[in-house]
Amino acid sequence: MFSTDLELGWENVIEYYHLRFQIEFNFRDAKQHWGLEDFMVIKEQSVHNAANLSLWMVNLSQVMLTTSGEESTLDLKARHHAIRYAQEVLKILPENVKPINIEQLFTEIPVLGRIHERKMAT
Repeated sequence: MFSTDLELGWENVIEYYHLRFQIEFNFRDAKQHWGLEDFMVIKEQSVHNAANLSLWMVNLSQVMLTTSGEESTLDLKARHHAIRYAQEVLKILPENVKPINIEQLFTEIPVLGRIHERKMAT
């Protein structure tokens, strides 16, 4: 690690690098997972809204990862997509079908798109 400020202590250099990389990782996640580079807007307010929405989703997904038990943002997105698919499937089923174990449905379907295999306790 390098700095042009010769008076800066090594603890501060490490802290600044840590903060810098956290900012870069947040932008990477916003581009990779939350569509920051996919928005096709040119008006100032639209660009402002798109950037803020992507960065807000990075923050929200980090909070959700701590409470959901998922290993990555991709796993988190796959789980919530699958839950939505299961809800939509249940809406189109006819009313006279045999009973469905909904708890089993909501535990088995969300793991279909998962990247990391969840370790099950024995």
